[in-house]
Amino acid sequence: MELQGKVIVITGAAQGLGQKMAEIIAGQGAKLALVDLDHAKLQTTVRLCTKAGGKVKDYPADVTDEPAVEALFNSVRKEFGSVDGLINNAGITSDALLVKAVDGKVKKKMSVTEFHRVIAVDLRGVFLCGREATVQMIESGHGGVIINISSISRAGNVGQTNYAAAKAGVAAMTVTWAKELARYNIRVAGIAPGFSETRMVAAIPPKVKDRIVSTIPLRRFARPEEIARAALFILQNDYYDGRILEIDGGLRL
Repeated sequence: MELQGKVIVITGAAQGLGQKMAEIIAGQGAKLALVDLDHAKLQTTVRLCTKAGGKVKDYPADVTDEPAVEALFNSVRKEFGSVDGLINNAGITSDALLVKAVDGKVKKKMSVTEFHRVIAVDLRGVFLCGREATVQMIESGHGGVIINISSISRAGNVGQTNYAAAKAGVAAMTVTWAKELARYNIRVAGIAPGFSETRMVAAIPPKVKDRIVSTIPLRRFARPEEIARAALFILQNDYYDGRILEIDGGLRL
C-alpha cells in the first residue's frame, strides 16, 4: 500500500512502539489518527509526527469501551475519511504468578481483576478496533491493512498468564481475520516483538534485564525503530498476509 495520503489509525500511540511507528509512518505522508488514554503524552507524538511531515490528530479513547471505539472510528471517518490502515498496538501488562506458594502453602493467587484487566486492553481492544476498522474498509470499497501487535510471550511465559493468553489470542485472531477478509482486499498481519527498549522493559530490575539479555542471541533489546520498520514493511508489502512477523533477536522463550 502506498502510504501517501492514506488514513492510518494507531492505538497506544502516546509512547514506546506506538509513538515510533507513528513517527516513521508520518514520514511517508500518511494521515494519522493517534489513539491513547494518556492525552498529555499523546501531544508529544503529535508534535513528532507533524515534524515528520504527516497530517495528525489525537483521539483520547479507551479501546476497551465499545461505544467509545465506535465513536472514535466515526470521528476519524468524518475528519479524515475512511480508514485505510490500523495498527492495534495498545497493550498493558500486570504480571503475576498463577499462584505463589512458600513451603507448600499458597500465599497469593492471580486475581480475576488482574486477569481481566489485561485481557480487556490487549485482546478485547484489538477485537473492537479491528472490527470497526473493517467496517469502514469494506464500506469504502478500497480495502486496507490491519496490523495486530502480539508478543514473543504468546508462546507462554512465566508470570504472564494473562498477557500470554491475550497475545496468543491476538495471533489467532490475526490469522482468522486474514482468511475472512481477503475477499474484501483487506490484509491482516501481526508483529510479535521480543524485549524492546520501552517503558514496560524499563521497569524490569537491572539484574533481571541482564539475565534476559544473556538469553538473546543478539545480546541486546530491540530498538523501537526496528519494530516500527516491521510495521512499515507490512503496510507497504501487498503480498504479506496472515502471518506473524517475529522481531525478537532470535530469542525463544
